[in-house]
Amino acid sequence: MIRLGQILDRWRSSDVVLRDLPFPLLLAVASLVPALHVPGTQLGDLPTRPLDGLAIAIVALECLPLALRRRWPAGCLALVSFGFALDQLLGYHTVAGIALPVALLSAGAHLERHRRTVAVVGSAAYVLLAVALDQLGSTEGLAGFVTFYLVLAVAWGTGVWLRQSRAAEAERRRHVAETTRIAERTRIARELHDVVTHHVTAMVVQAEAARYLSSAPERLDQTLAAVSDTGRRAITDLRHLLDLLDPDDGAEPVPSSAGELHALVERIRRAGHPVEFTEEGSPRGTIGPGGAIGPHGTIGKAEMAAYRVVQEALTNALKYAYGIRTVVLVRYEAAEINVEISTDGSRSGASQLGGSGRGLAGLRERVGLLGGELSAERRSGGGFVVRARIPEESPE
Repeated sequence: MIRLGQILDRWRSSDVVLRDLPFPLLLAVASLVPALHVPGTQLGDLPTRPLDGLAIAIVALECLPLALRRRWPAGCLALVSFGFALDQLLGYHTVAGIALPVALLSAGAHLERHRRTVAVVGSAAYVLLAVALDQLGSTEGLAGFVTFYLVLAVAWGTGVWLRQSRAAEAERRRHVAETTRIAERTRIARELHDVVTHHVTAMVVQAEAARYLSSAPERLDQTLAAVSDTGRRAITDLRHLLDLLDPDDGAEPVPSSAGELHALVERIRRAGHPVEFTEEGSPRGTIGPGGAIGPHGTIGKAEMAAYRVVQEALTNALKYAYGIRTVVLVRYEAAEINVEISTDGSRSGASQLGGSGRGLAGLRERVGLLGGELSAERRSGGGFVVRARIPEESPE
């Protein structure tokens, strides 16, 4: 079975002319072997002529060009048509006559240019053949010639239909590939926004704070160490994102564990921003690369989404409410994860960092794809609150 599979694979990868050659060879043999000889296509009802040396050449002219029916469809059709005309005019009427509709079907399916010209020239040639047969005493009549022409037209039309179907399928696959590519680019852009915005915002805030700590060397050293740690974490996360652009690497962005939320909150605290973090319940398992399978056999896409919600909300808190108490609540339930992040107020001076609004929009899309909901609202007394409900996927 392995040997047969190897042979078939080698055959499929061989040149198209070689793969198309067996059929014309079998057709030529069937037309010339006396034991297999039967009356073939007979257009014009001229007397049948016995096979001779000239018949061999005509059969070869009709059959062998079929090996080129996909590589050179127009030339194949021209040679086969000429051989068919000689076959009918000389009265051999061999089985090789079926090569003409095969050549027409192949030309309709594989001819890319000058299709109308080929159809017009072919029709004109058929009219000349019908006139010549009539001059030689054909009793076919107009109805017979028209009927045979319609049969040939059906063969041509079938080939055209096959070509159009193939083109439509190729266009569908191209559209699917393009849609997939755009979706992947959007996903990478969203991950890149989350990583860069969070880490760079933290570094900017820490660097701004360091300017006012020249009189407190210990605190200055801690702040600069936090900037350094944040930068190293940004480089690590960016490397994971760049791995996505390597087609030979199956990595997904930001491999994190359940303890990453604690580390995230701690980094924000080290940046000088007060955060109260409460975690109720426990996640199903670790968050593997891009939502990999955790130790409990579940897929951690919900945990990853929760992590991103907290990360984006804390990034916004650094931008717009730096130094103001922020409360983070993450509650793990049996069927879903509920996240709430709120601040007591906001500081207009921090808004100079700016924002594009893409972060929350990307989070809504991410959470929505998991069947959840996300809302971000301003509080009446100042500040903001972000709430997310993220369904957990059932273990399979």
